[in-house]
Amino acid sequence: MRSLRSAAVLACLLMLCGTVARAVDPLPVAGGAAEFTADEVIHDRDLDTVTARGNVEVTYGERTLLTDVISYNRRDDVVTATGNVVLHEPTGEVIFARHVELSGDLKDGIIADLRIILQDGARLAAAEGQHTGGRVTEFQRVVYSPCEICADAPDSEPLWQVKAGRARHDKERKRISYRDLWLEMGGVPVLYTPYLSHSDPTVKRQSGFLIPSFGSSSDLGMVAQIPYFWAIDDTTDLTFEPIITTDEGVVLAGAYRQRLMDASIDLETSLTRNSDHEILGHIDATLTADLNETWRAGIEVQRASGETYLRRYGFNTEQTLITRPYVEGFRGRNHASIEAFAFQGLASDDDPGTTPYILPLAEFSHRGAPSRNGGRGELDLSLLSLFRTDGRDVRRVSGQAGWRLPYTGPIGDRYTLRASLRGDAYHVNEHPLPGRPDSYSGVTGRVVPELGLEWRWPLVRRGPRTHQVIEPILHGVVSPYGGNPDKIPNEDSIDFEFDETNLFSHNRFTGWDRVEGGPRLNYGLRWGIFSPDDGRITALVGQTFRPHRDSTFATNSGLDTKFSDLVGSLQLSRGEALDLTYRTRIDKEDFKATRNEVDVSAGVEAFRVAVSYLFFENQVGQEFSAREELQTGFSSRFSRHWRADLTTLLDIEDDANMRSLRSSLTYEDECFEFRITYEKKLFRDRDISPSDAIYFRINFKTLGQAETQVY
Repeated sequence: MRSLRSAAVLACLLMLCGTVARAVDPLPVAGGAAEFTADEVIHDRDLDTVTARGNVEVTYGERTLLTDVISYNRRDDVVTATGNVVLHEPTGEVIFARHVELSGDLKDGIIADLRIILQDGARLAAAEGQHTGGRVTEFQRVVYSPCEICADAPDSEPLWQVKAGRARHDKERKRISYRDLWLEMGGVPVLYTPYLSHSDPTVKRQSGFLIPSFGSSSDLGMVAQIPYFWAIDDTTDLTFEPIITTDEGVVLAGAYRQRLMDASIDLETSLTRNSDHEILGHIDATLTADLNETWRAGIEVQRASGETYLRRYGFNTEQTLITRPYVEGFRGRNHASIEAFAFQGLASDDDPGTTPYILPLAEFSHRGAPSRNGGRGELDLSLLSLFRTDGRDVRRVSGQAGWRLPYTGPIGDRYTLRASLRGDAYHVNEHPLPGRPDSYSGVTGRVVPELGLEWRWPLVRRGPRTHQVIEPILHGVVSPYGGNPDKIPNEDSIDFEFDETNLFSHNRFTGWDRVEGGPRLNYGLRWGIFSPDDGRITALVGQTFRPHRDSTFATNSGLDTKFSDLVGSLQLSRGEALDLTYRTRIDKEDFKATRNEVDVSAGVEAFRVAVSYLFFENQVGQEFSAREELQTGFSSRFSRHWRADLTTLLDIEDDANMRSLRSSLTYEDECFEFRITYEKKLFRDRDISPSDAIYFRINFKTLGQAETQVY
């Protein structure tokens, strides 16, 4: 319809012109100016027609019309373009036609042998298009396909195409509808529907049913999900996506989204009554709002009525759900926040009575501007109130002020001096004391001064194709012993890991409740070789020395003796052919690895391997136990359009038992994708049992996709 209007507007401009031969004349019209060129322009006064012939080119704004002949009959008020009619739209579309005929008021007209190349390369053709009443265009014998035609066989059928007996575009309703529609694959009809309707390209969001999914499960029976999208307005929508099962009834699920000028709302929720007559459901909501240029506020809510409900119905696999209201502000080098936390543990050993609630957690951070000599001040403050329905309660006020001064020596050696003073005040109730049957309730605290100096000397050697960097590092810190008395609880520094990432940290603990006390010396060597053509290799190895042992670090932490374990990493990259990362911790006595992590990706597109290996020993006081597992992945694009993938996960700690397996076979080209996936899960968790599943996914470019699964 847009092409018909454009052609008519441009044709009408010609009647304003006299005879022109290969001239370019601007014509003032409403909304802009038109220009045209032609070999010949004739005004027949007897027939009252204006005709332009030969290489006619008309430009109006960003549109260009090319044709052999264009004429305007004043008596009948009809505009006609014949021959090779080509219209270039500003959106990138190219419209071809053999004959265009329109009334002068642009409301009625016919276009014959219509062909359109859309902006994304898709093609549409129709035997005839008829424009009526200024708002409706009807097409006869329509063919549409986004697939490219094989260059070696231009007369062959595309991989898939849609054919319809009739199509109708209602501009006022912004709808396109089809009658008697066939989907063809390779020229063979495979799917028929008597009617199909969808929004036209001017509509970005439209209410209607989305593509459903179907499957079966030994637990849920037959499963179907039929989503409906409701575009409430330009900034708000609701997706209703019920899950219908034959064994467990219907799960009412949906998602609500709203975008405002300074706020946003995202809500996902579900509700069901299972075969045991239990009411189950969940909510996952996020609300954020900008209060002004400095402050913003929000709330995140995650709750579920059953510990396995989310995984059983496929919503998510999180083990801990978090509800968090917050307010935070940013200004210059300052950041302040106040927030609260409520946790819901979904693991089998989680005890709601000992799960903490935090109200509030307030923090402030300031980083000063560098002075003339490069020094800058630092300030961090924290306030915490934590309580449980059964167990320890903690209230804490903490603060740390520091100063940092960098310096570069005359031979390129670099120094960083840092001094800080930290203080913590605690009020605790029912805090269990280690090794004693009683608990402590009362007030306690600590003051920890600290002084540190770091030295680095990066040495660079440049070659014709590569350059190397060797950098020795020394880092000394002095602070008093005894920074972690038994009366101070540990809530936020339980999970601790000593590795190369925190080798040169002043305090290796991630939270406020634990400090690293006593003098220590951290030392290491960093090396790297870099080439723009051949890739890079980097390595780091280091260790920590502490003159005296104390109880700061747990057994098997790697820092519980004078000389720590050795930590290191190695990274190797050669473009897309090889990418390797190795991280380790090695016992300093017998050089046995107590932790190993290996990630390797190697190969070419025809065959690629990815291996991930993880091993670490059990560490006293940690939330997780020893683990050793191996994950392998293989992929192969064995032809232009076909690809195969395989992924496995082995629990080596548990007699190399397989935990999961996933394989897929994919066909993909510019307009179509088909994938079949097999997935096997072998873990058990309460009412979740090992399962097998097969997924089928079909994606027709521009039309949509369908996905099913069979358990």
